Amino acid sequence: MAAGMKIVLAPDSFKGSLSSTEAAEAMARGVRKVLPEAELVLLPLSDGGEGLVESLVVASRGEVVECEVTGPLGTPVKAKLGLMGGGKTAVIEMAQASGLILVPEEERNPLVTTTFGTGELIAKALDLGCEHLIIGIGGSATNDGGMGMAQALGVRFLDEQGELLGSGGAELARLAEIDVSRRDPRLDEVRIEVACDVTNPLTGPQGASHIYGPQKGATPEMVELLDAALNRYDQILKRDLGKDVGRIPGAGAAGGLGAGLMALLGGKLVSGIELVLDVLDFEGKAEGADLVLTGEGRFDGQSAYGKVPMGVAKRSRALDIPVVVIAGTVLPSAEVLHREGVTAYFSILNRPLSLKEAMEDAAELLEQQTAQVIRLFSAGRWN
Repeated sequence: MAAGMKIVLAPDSFKGSLSSTEAAEAMARGVRKVLPEAELVLLPLSDGGEGLVESLVVASRGEVVECEVTGPLGTPVKAKLGLMGGGKTAVIEMAQASGLILVPEEERNPLVTTTFGTGELIAKALDLGCEHLIIGIGGSATNDGGMGMAQALGVRFLDEQGELLGSGGAELARLAEIDVSRRDPRLDEVRIEVACDVTNPLTGPQGASHIYGPQKGATPEMVELLDAALNRYDQILKRDLGKDVGRIPGAGAAGGLGAGLMALLGGKLVSGIELVLDVLDFEGKAEGADLVLTGEGRFDGQSAYGKVPMGVAKRSRALDIPVVVIAGTVLPSAEVLHREGVTAYFSILNRPLSLKEAMEDAAELLEQQTAQVIRLFSAGRWN
């Protein structure tokens, strides 16, 4: 019976060391060491941040389109746009065009960084005839409320003299009017889903500027300026467009891009992992499985909030399938995840290792730990 086991391998990326696809492949090698005849379903996942394009394109047998767009500092960068199988759904990671990873640490400054390149990726998807856009908004370098994104799509942001605003979050402090008369009309014909795993409002102590501004290079003085600018933006969105989005959970995601996508493009914010699991038909893929393996780089109590292992565990529990998490690091707070559907969890670390060593050897360590998990599971179930 063990030879006929069906096992679903559905990990997130191990950030900095393995993509979700590489993690799933390492798990597969570990399973085959023990059960070479097992039926394996590889389902690399993302919660809407890093790996979203790869996850959905691989699973749907789609394709990746590379294009040049405006980076967060206004210079050209190469970015990837995913087309899911069928070609009518585009997958966009805002971090590809406007991400913190694109800005050297010494140049990080959310007063000037822009989401213009994200808007260019959206325009490219429209050019390709897409009717459904899935946009992941994790990992931003920006705090411009999505102004740059909207500027790339024809929305005009004006000051008191009727002059166009420039780029960056600081410019919103001078905002006097939002003109959508030249907004790309094709946006009215597409469905936009925004994969978001945070619940921050646009402004205030828990808003975009205060919570995420410092990691993007904002000093305390800059945080106050940016928060005031986004508050002005919020008020003018209400006045000019009748869009009251600032307090919606997730409006503050990606420096307020969540608010901009809702108010200016008609996007709908959804849980990233839930969206991905729906699009990939997790229930259909997992039907009849004996075991689900998932994982991520760091597994702790925070994994309960919109992360891949928890999304997988909840869906698997509903199907009465045991779930094992194999992670790079496991912290004591992960104990609370048992009541959410996680059967057991393990770290890939099998000896004292430096962070550098662990990241370099992550694929081998994940393969080895997966093999041990499968040995234990098989023995307990069939012997």
